[in-house]
Amino acid sequence: MYRRAYVTCIGTAAVMGILALIVSNHYDRPLLDPEGKFLGPSWARLPLLLLGAVVLDLLPRTLWLSRLRPSAMPGIVRERIRTHWNRERVTLVVVGVVSFYVTYVSYRNLKSCLPIARGDVEYDRELMYLDRVLFFGQDPPVILHALLGETFSAHILSYIYVLFLPMVPLMLTAWLVWSRNISFGYWFATSQCLAWSLGTLSYYALPTKGPGFEYFSRYNDLTHTPTTDLMNSLASARIDVIHGGVTGIVQSVAGFASLHCAITLLFALMVQFTLRNRLLKLVFWANFAITVVATLYFGWHYLADDVAGIMIAFVSFYLGGLATGQKFDKRSLRSHPTTATSAIPVHKV
Repeated sequence: MYRRAYVTCIGTAAVMGILALIVSNHYDRPLLDPEGKFLGPSWARLPLLLLGAVVLDLLPRTLWLSRLRPSAMPGIVRERIRTHWNRERVTLVVVGVVSFYVTYVSYRNLKSCLPIARGDVEYDRELMYLDRVLFFGQDPPVILHALLGETFSAHILSYIYVLFLPMVPLMLTAWLVWSRNISFGYWFATSQCLAWSLGTLSYYALPTKGPGFEYFSRYNDLTHTPTTDLMNSLASARIDVIHGGVTGIVQSVAGFASLHCAITLLFALMVQFTLRNRLLKLVFWANFAITVVATLYFGWHYLADDVAGIMIAFVSFYLGGLATGQKFDKRSLRSHPTTATSAIPVHKV
């Protein structure tokens, strides 16, 4: 069973990496590390990320349990390493971090090449008309701006939307390092890799810029928020890449499907099925719901984009569960690990 988890997670990352290399080479674009400018080269960053995951687990725990007594710290560290940081946990963290990193970097490069590879066609007009049909002749952002206002609500929605960026690596780290069952960590990492890959496929299948970029005049009355700065930055990078001939940056404008919706729903599903804390479940379901509203409010996506993102989340969540040996309980929103190998042990919960 553990081989299926490895193959799915690593295989998805490998396919994405190969596709990124092929597309970048075909269109004579350099394969870029999108975060390298700020976080350093990947050859140094990956070991630091892995080391950071270990320190994040050991340091707070040791300081708390030792009550800051130096003499007690070595014994606490050794006990934690013996009981938690065994070969299975270390393998999970390494496989999860590296697979996600390769998948995400490949996603960013494939997304950057989208207007060059598929610049001959865009479906913004069709999806805009579909929105109007579904909203009885009205534009969704116009309705939301009237209902929620364009100042206070804009700030709230913006901060929650932008919070997505740090949440992705933090949530991945949490499931890899602290999941009570090893298979839950593989489930989360595998589903993440699948979701980002399916999202990339959707971009190439139905290219769009999104209403906020294609019909930006509808959003001019919104108050200035961090989302405003983010959209302006993305629009500027897109112009530099497409029209300015700049090759050292990635462009990140693509509408269909909404990976914000996909990934936040994936967070909520994982919390629902693997954790027992009722408050956390409410928080993550609320985060998903608010994110859906924010995508339409700011013009990141059309309604069809959000629906596609939701479908990607369900498919990735289910396939990731199958790959990691989960058995779903139809009568309650929980799962039961069925793996019992030494590589993915079943812990009593």
